Amino acid sequence: MRRWNGWGEETTQMEMPAHGAAFLRERLGEGHTLPDASLDSALARVPASRLAPHPLYSIEPRDRLMHARGQSLPDWLALREGVLGQYPDAVALPESVEQIRQLLALADSADLCLIPYGGGTSVAGHINPPASLRPVLTVSLAHMGRLLDLDEQSLIATFGPGASGPQVESQLRAKGYTLGHFPQSWELSTLGGWVASRSSGQQSLRYGRIEQLFAGGTLETFAGPLEIPTFPASAAGPDLREVVLGSEGRFGIISEVKVRVSALPEDERFYGVFLPDWPRALQAIRQLVQARVPLSMLRLSNAMETQTQLALAGHPNQIAWLERYLALRGAGEGKCLLTFGVTGNRRQNALSLRQARQHLKAFGGVFTGTLLGKKWQQNRFRFPYLRENLWQAGYVVDTLETATDWCHVDGLLHAIEASLRDCLAAEGERVHVFTHLSHVYGEGSSIYTSYVFRPAADYPATLERWKALKQAASRTIVENHGTISHQHGVGKDHAPYLPREKGELAMAALHSLSRHFDPAGRLNPGTLLED
Repeated sequence: MRRWNGWGEETTQMEMPAHGAAFLRERLGEGHTLPDASLDSALARVPASRLAPHPLYSIEPRDRLMHARGQSLPDWLALREGVLGQYPDAVALPESVEQIRQLLALADSADLCLIPYGGGTSVAGHINPPASLRPVLTVSLAHMGRLLDLDEQSLIATFGPGASGPQVESQLRAKGYTLGHFPQSWELSTLGGWVASRSSGQQSLRYGRIEQLFAGGTLETFAGPLEIPTFPASAAGPDLREVVLGSEGRFGIISEVKVRVSALPEDERFYGVFLPDWPRALQAIRQLVQARVPLSMLRLSNAMETQTQLALAGHPNQIAWLERYLALRGAGEGKCLLTFGVTGNRRQNALSLRQARQHLKAFGGVFTGTLLGKKWQQNRFRFPYLRENLWQAGYVVDTLETATDWCHVDGLLHAIEASLRDCLAAEGERVHVFTHLSHVYGEGSSIYTSYVFRPAADYPATLERWKALKQAASRTIVENHGTISHQHGVGKDHAPYLPREKGELAMAALHSLSRHFDPAGRLNPGTLLED
């Protein structure tokens, strides 16, 4: 059963070893916990719905609670305290395109707001109900997850928008194909949500981001359905796929998604290599991607993330042996872990591996084979569960991300870390900060930063700590050549920073699009575009 107040399935855990807890105590001080609300007490706070019962939706308190928040840190704190503030008045679970259209018509006639809902994994406030005079209806696409068609000549698959990552892959793999889109939220997030938020998968170096995989589909709007046909390429004016990609529910509800799929690879392996220091590691990964060596994934952890990963891995005796071996090979203090993948047929993979090894050896790389790569592969979708164990140990963890050109990567990364590390100094609190690069391009890279801090004495004060950290880092990003989001989307949390990135004219164009498709402003108000 899925946790009502946290990430994922109740039976899944990612344990933090005793050595890891000692590592955090040394850097942050003794952790302390805040009391968790019970499900019953949280349900007791759900107010009466402003809507009368209807066959198209549920007004049950549990359904409304379970669809009231995503997985951002403010959402986490609200759920753990059991005080959410705003709730949808009802939750609909349409099973067909026709029912989506009926819900749009109902919203128009009954003066409702609609919030499209995929897997509820948003970390930017996409699905949180606004404080609205209108009743709010959340539209979950969970019952629309089937593979509807597979064109094996064109390699185009058509899905319902509510297909989760496992549903997408299981239905394709049964026929010998894969989408190859594996965000960290893959276990719960949905295909429609990936399109709506411009998601990026862990192996985007091989398969592409969702904008390369999204071939067409249908967006249901108040102005009518926007149908986007599939073409391998087109010069017939602006690409209307871009109206749907990153639209975050502001223009309509995605009812059908067509994606470009690939044959299942014959062979896939992940490798770990340690580089002596950050400057050489950064230069190595940049030159590797610019040389277009056919790898499926590159993930470079900076020295502090490498140190943190080794501390949280458990098995201290084995880690100590590894540390001694690496030091003898020239990768001692300051070393950085690079994980990379090769995916394809065995001959291609052997050539790719040889090229990568030759390149990285020139930068002092120490290869450790596939052991660390296998560990990463086993845990690639389990890292979000670590928040639960850190919380129980008395610590709070959150992440943020951006992307920038290579000439700004190093400066922006250090500026983000500094803005977080020093943010709570006035309270006498330390913040543990570490970063990796996980999506690399010829012209630049994503920057993904994690930060751990102690909760305050209560939930409101803890939320204020997060706000200070988030605002400091977000200002640093937009003032230093970074995008406000590389893969998590805009939602409500990042909307205040979007005008700085887009500019006045572009923002006016986005607002015009919103009015064109949704004249009364009923769709997901406050998300993407501040109202």
